[in-house]
Amino acid sequence: MTTYGTIPTSSSPGGAGSPLGFISRAKERGYSALATRRPWREMADPRAFGFPLSLGEAYLRIRTNLAYFAMNYAIVVLVVVFLSLLWHPISLIVFIAAMIAWLFLYFLRDEPLVLFGRTISDTIILAVLAVVTLVLLLLTNATLNILVSLLVGLLVVVAHAALRKTEHLYMEEEAAGPGRWYTSIGEGSKPSTSSRS
Repeated sequence: MTTYGTIPTSSSPGGAGSPLGFISRAKERGYSALATRRPWREMADPRAFGFPLSLGEAYLRIRTNLAYFAMNYAIVVLVVVFLSLLWHPISLIVFIAAMIAWLFLYFLRDEPLVLFGRTISDTIILAVLAVVTLVLLLLTNATLNILVSLLVGLLVVVAHAALRKTEHLYMEEEAAGPGRWYTSIGEGSKPSTSSRS
């Protein structure tokens, strides 16, 4: 008897409610998130760097590269913050605990969170997690260190995005379609001559 398309029950060893089921779902989501990461070799190709000719071109490069290398940039910023906390072990422990809470309560959750019989919305969860994380980090006296490391990480990301040429990037058509916050690759990067005639 085939069981294609059946949903495992929580009584099965890898069911939806078991820890093994949660871990396997977390791994799948982690792999799918990391699948959007671009190769580091492509990101650091020395032939693809050059100064933009204008502020408009720099803006288009930043927009396009932020969309194309989004996962890489997130990893860079998190690594910078993590490295800055190595000299503050208590803050590092708090940061890791907060990240685990974010993963379990916000990013890896399949079902709505129910507390005392009431469903908690994602907006409330997001706000509570943000406030708790901020308060815990303030209590560790490493707030300035964290803010400076976030600023350094963002400056590194913006500098790379502005200097990385976008002519040879490949972006999926659905990502560059209407309603998105960035345009397709190369659009607007070359000056238009039709309006000058």
